[in-house]
Amino acid sequence: MIDKPLKIAKALRHVSMWVHPEGLVSGSIFVTIGEETGTQEDPRYVLNDDSPFLVLKRSNPDELRFYNRASITRVEYEDEKPDGDKYTHLSCRVHLMDGSVIDGDIVEVLPNDHERLYDYLNQGQERFIRLYTSDKEICMVNKSYIIQVVNQS
Repeated sequence: MIDKPLKIAKALRHVSMWVHPEGLVSGSIFVTIGEETGTQEDPRYVLNDDSPFLVLKRSNPDELRFYNRASITRVEYEDEKPDGDKYTHLSCRVHLMDGSVIDGDIVEVLPNDHERLYDYLNQGQERFIRLYTSDKEICMVNKSYIIQVVNQS
């Protein structure tokens, strides 16, 4: 029997994070690497984890910080916008408590009977919604900092 280390393979994923009341913080979050596939975990799963704190690795200054997920208003990172018939596309404008307005598209696989913007916003299990602000940019928005969402479809 070969002993495997009890470590989970992780990679650093660069993000820009807005934290209340600190403001913009740049750094990297730790994402899991698939043991067999080598693919990186989507940051949305890290953000929507149940644990109250998130680890952010800063480079300047070189330090680890632990942020309360409830104080993170939004997080931006790069990724490709998916395409295909299985995805529901919902264009919207999100108004945040700090006065920010973010335009983008929600692109998700949603059940036929729950594919409205209202249904997506009211999914209880996720703290952050995923909004594509371009073909290569994602903005994860904390639901508790949203004042209103306007349907643009």
